[in-house]
Amino acid sequence: KRHLLLIALLAIALLPLPAGAQEKLVVSIWGGSWRDLVAETAAKKFKQQTGADVEFITGGTIDRLNKAKLAKGSPESDITFTTSHVGWLYANDGLFETLDLSKIPNAKSLVDQAKISPFHIGAWAYVYTIGYRPDLMKGVKFESWADLWKPEVKGKLAAPDFDPSHIIAVAAMLSGGDAASWEKGQAKLKELKPSFKAFYTNDANSQQLIANGETPVQVILSMNAHHMKGEGVPIELVIPKEGAILGIDAVGIMKGSKKIELAYKFIDTVLDPEVQADIAKLKKGSPAVTNAKLPPDVAKMPGIFSTPEQWNKEAIVIDHKLRAEKTAEWRKWFAENIMN
Repeated sequence: KRHLLLIALLAIALLPLPAGAQEKLVVSIWGGSWRDLVAETAAKKFKQQTGADVEFITGGTIDRLNKAKLAKGSPESDITFTTSHVGWLYANDGLFETLDLSKIPNAKSLVDQAKISPFHIGAWAYVYTIGYRPDLMKGVKFESWADLWKPEVKGKLAAPDFDPSHIIAVAAMLSGGDAASWEKGQAKLKELKPSFKAFYTNDANSQQLIANGETPVQVILSMNAHHMKGEGVPIELVIPKEGAILGIDAVGIMKGSKKIELAYKFIDTVLDPEVQADIAKLKKGSPAVTNAKLPPDVAKMPGIFSTPEQWNKEAIVIDHKLRAEKTAEWRKWFAENIMN
């Protein structure tokens, strides 16, 4: 009987595990709240559906790109989240697989603006726009991007030092050009120089500067503004009449991944309408799919797009590939002529 029992236990041990149960998918993403966001939404549902675990590796946008370049062909992660324009840098270096959207059924509901390239697609969206403290800017209205040039803003404005593309595109637009002809806005940008008090280095720095009143006006990430308002900071977010600068965080599959099919399942889970709605509720960003159902109090927030009309009228789209090609040039010019 003991022999029979041992044989039976051995046979059970050798049975194949359920699909995905012994598998692990490695996802590269920013740390902190971004990692937690995906862990609590897409990764949780993915685990329930496939049995596969998700491991996260985290780091800054450019740091992770540089690591991926060094590991080309033998990637550290199977999937990477990055910004839409930096995603083009991955693609141009041959680091992303060409996506087969037939393996991502939920991709059929992608908004047009999230169809970024054959290699990466949008996961959620946000805007960079004008945020201000009405208690510290009494009587000052912000209805247009041109209002940043008002005398009342002198010495009170902050913008990101890591990506000047937002204000560069705005200055060009106000000067009769666009991002592709950004040089048209150089003189306009130089006129804005006295308005700047600081240039923030990350989300936490941005929040600190506007919360303590040091820079009561900012070119700000909409998600940060909504977070601070929820924390009790009296901040108002404006969508200027010209529109706000659209930002999209995107996802791609690393070339050389040995978990391609599992990676496709994960991306499909990211685009699941319920997951997309949860992401919007938690992070206050726009869903990348048209069929996510948002609560009315979330859908009405400035910078959250839930209808085609909003996407088309309220978002200024800088061509993602152009942005990738110009980022280094823009940062150099901005540092030398505006920040210096």
